[in-house]
Amino acid sequence: MNEPRYQRRKDDRPGELAEAALVEFANNGYAATRVGDVAKRAGVSKGLLYLYYKTKEDLFKAVIKNIVAPRIARLQKIVEESEQSAEDFFRGPFLEFIKTLPDSKIRVLVRLMIAEGHRHPELVQYHYENVVNPGLNTLQTVIRRGVANGEFRESSLEEFPQLLAAPVVMSVIWKLLFEVHHPLDTERMLETHVDQILTYLKADTPGETG
Repeated sequence: MNEPRYQRRKDDRPGELAEAALVEFANNGYAATRVGDVAKRAGVSKGLLYLYYKTKEDLFKAVIKNIVAPRIARLQKIVEESEQSAEDFFRGPFLEFIKTLPDSKIRVLVRLMIAEGHRHPELVQYHYENVVNPGLNTLQTVIRRGVANGEFRESSLEEFPQLLAAPVVMSVIWKLLFEVHHPLDTERMLETHVDQILTYLKADTPGETG
């Protein structure tokens, strides 16, 4: 038997409110966003919104929980459950994921963290704990796996997985600020980045000649 429509609608509500909040944060910034505007965009009353999220901080966390964190969780699941090589992960799921970010809605969070994060350290901490840290841990796991199975040489990249993410952040910032002045092929740039990282990681590995 199909689930009643009203029940499906109720189950979808938190995600819909998070989507509406993301749009408002994108348009107005965090500080200037009003809960009432989020409710209006989502097509619900402010009272109904408060049944799900008591504060604007809760709404921001919902954006991370419902829209951003699941993407990182999918990468983690691939790493945990797949037997693919480390190189195949970087050329496959990782590259596919990062190529979507410069034009995605979640790039707004980068702008908000840079512009307003210093005034809202609790939100920065939540973003770090639920997105940044899990993402970096996943990259470290893949690098260690590559070293363990002989694909990669030992390097400082295991200590600094941020280097894998740096061009991604740069591509997002470029799209937000400079695209109108100098359009950038971020997909090709990120493909080049992955190529360069793998060349570095595979340099002087056992059995390689030349």
